[in-house]
Amino acid sequence: MSAFMFKQLINGEWVDAGNGGTWPLLNPATEQVLLDIPFGNGGDARAAVDAAAAAFPEWSRKTPYQRAEVLMKAADWILAHVDEMAVITTEESGKPIGESLAEWRSAANYIIWNAEEAKRAYGRTIPARVATRRIMVVQQPLGVIGTITAWNFPVYNVVRCWSAALAAGCTVVGRPSEYTPRSAMMMAQAFHESGAPAGVINCINGDPAEMAQVMLKDARVRKISFTGSTRVGKLLMDGASQTITKLALELGGNAPCVIFPDVNVEEVAKQSVAWKYRNAGQVCVAPQRFYVHSKIADEFTDRVAKASRNLRVGNGLIKSTETGPLINAVQRDRVEALVTEAVAAGATTLSGGSRPCDMPAGYFYSPTVVTGLKDSMRLYTEEIFGPVMPIVTFDDTDQVLAMANATPYGLAAFVQTNDLNTSVRMYEGLEFGMVCVNDWLPATPEAPFGGVKQSGLGRECGLEGLEEYMESKTVFIGGVS
Repeated sequence: MSAFMFKQLINGEWVDAGNGGTWPLLNPATEQVLLDIPFGNGGDARAAVDAAAAAFPEWSRKTPYQRAEVLMKAADWILAHVDEMAVITTEESGKPIGESLAEWRSAANYIIWNAEEAKRAYGRTIPARVATRRIMVVQQPLGVIGTITAWNFPVYNVVRCWSAALAAGCTVVGRPSEYTPRSAMMMAQAFHESGAPAGVINCINGDPAEMAQVMLKDARVRKISFTGSTRVGKLLMDGASQTITKLALELGGNAPCVIFPDVNVEEVAKQSVAWKYRNAGQVCVAPQRFYVHSKIADEFTDRVAKASRNLRVGNGLIKSTETGPLINAVQRDRVEALVTEAVAAGATTLSGGSRPCDMPAGYFYSPTVVTGLKDSMRLYTEEIFGPVMPIVTFDDTDQVLAMANATPYGLAAFVQTNDLNTSVRMYEGLEFGMVCVNDWLPATPEAPFGGVKQSGLGRECGLEGLEEYMESKTVFIGGVS
């Protein structure tokens, strides 16, 4: 096992919480304490912001090529330690080991892509109206970036914003979820040991409200990137109005998955189960509301119910496990309540619908298929964030488009069809930031990620995501002879 540092990284030093506080980090598959992790407060956040602000001038003056050297070394460091780090991520998040391995390997891709793309932040020259004038637009880094990230993808949520911010020339104060802090600490160690100067990357862990307030109230923090609930996103928007802090918000989702009758039902049912129960359904872009055409609804429902009953549920460290536990008791109890309420109101469970009786420890909930839903049920209207597949039938394209859009959320949507006209009609009409047609993964380093409506603001990843960590400065030069 490598010497990973499970402490806060502030100004190039691995430190405990300033107040001596700790947090008992649990394994959600066993409910056993993994270790006591440093858990600080606003004082740690202020120290990290001070360090990041002091490091910003020098880091921002480095060329994109110099910054890229650090990032490329960090990617190599990650790939050299990926097997060990995946075990640690699975221990704290519960996800199957294969998913943790994929998350860490993809992290290297995000770092490499941003390292290379920052070299192409060209700016532009604008033709002037008079011969003696020159107009240019140059891209410059924003400054200190605060990040507050969620536990469901403790590597991906961190790397997509950290790598873009660092590549753009910003410095970072990152506050990961207290449920999965070690993954972020290992990410910080990758940059630290790869040559990031002291203060360029800071990783803190502690009271979320206090640390968020420090980021919001300090004018030196030019942007906050947040991944989490719509409720907290709204609170951040209220606070950001005081200092006009720029925000990137990746909030909740309630993704429709529309399945038309011209598909291979057996194959789509198999894929639906695999992607629905990924990370026990704790995925912001997970397909949630399955709208299945009435011509194939019975066959599709029978197939996914059988497959759900046969899924191997268990500890993510066991290689045969296909879906693991929920992150904590609060999340498990919430999912359980959503299903119980729906059944009481007339819905039917065709698989699952309860905790596994053979797993007394751990925050497990059986993969569940539900039919007979009404649009008034919370299981239909709210983000489930759990291993539950609600199925609704439809007959008409316009009808299902209206049903799919009837939500305040607008993160991701999915369409399964082999008809070109249908696919165009759907991806043009769906009111979501990302639409997958015959595809299931709306995430890659080179393409923008983000939602509309109450699913958030701004974009991460792709050229658009990198530009959000830079300011466009317009330069006017007159009197040119």
